[in-house]
Amino acid sequence: MKPSLTVKGIQNGLLITLPAGEWLNVTDQLMETVAAQDDFFRGARLAIQVEDRALGAAELGSLRSALAEHEVTLWAIISTSETTQSAAADLGLSRDLEIRRAEDDDIPADTQLPGEEAVLLQRTLRSGHSVRHPGHVVVIGDVNPGAEIIAGGHIVVWGRLRGVVHAGAAGDESSMVCALDLAPTQLRIAGHITVSPSRRGKPKPERAFIRDDQLIAEPWQAGHK
Repeated sequence: MKPSLTVKGIQNGLLITLPAGEWLNVTDQLMETVAAQDDFFRGARLAIQVEDRALGAAELGSLRSALAEHEVTLWAIISTSETTQSAAADLGLSRDLEIRRAEDDDIPADTQLPGEEAVLLQRTLRSGHSVRHPGHVVVIGDVNPGAEIIAGGHIVVWGRLRGVVHAGAAGDESSMVCALDLAPTQLRIAGHITVSPSRRGKPKPERAFIRDDQLIAEPWQAGHK
């Protein structure tokens, strides 16, 4: 089995961490992933973590051109190699995500907290509506049957979820789906898929997530992370 690459939504787009292996092999794997999920990646901005690989401008430029053919923008290369950093600079690519993290819990009220990119929709999604976003998606309203949400991160519905949802669409198995009434037509997290059983009893807030390679649902309570 090939080592998997990881995809995470960040403030400026998507962060992809490439697995260990030969450069041509891992870039082929990346392009296969992009091609297989073309609707998700089209229009995305990518930052790619290449660890300590020593790469030249020709290799990075070739990757940028290949991604551009799928309407994907390579905007940053993250590496500990000075050779790679220099090549990225020559191509005008960023070399730093500039993500700041809080050091403790005593944060002044006017401090801007670090976070990840999300889209907030304050309306009901009706049949035929489709939402695609590389980060998290939050809906204040219902998601009716026939509506669809595809997100690179979490999906949170402050209402009734009856449509089709796919969280962690680029393969992030840490993503979850939360709703005040969780009864989707179809629910997917990364490569795991399920349909809702028949409703029994009153609806209650629930969250769906992956544990031990199984997609499960449990009551959604304050304090869950």
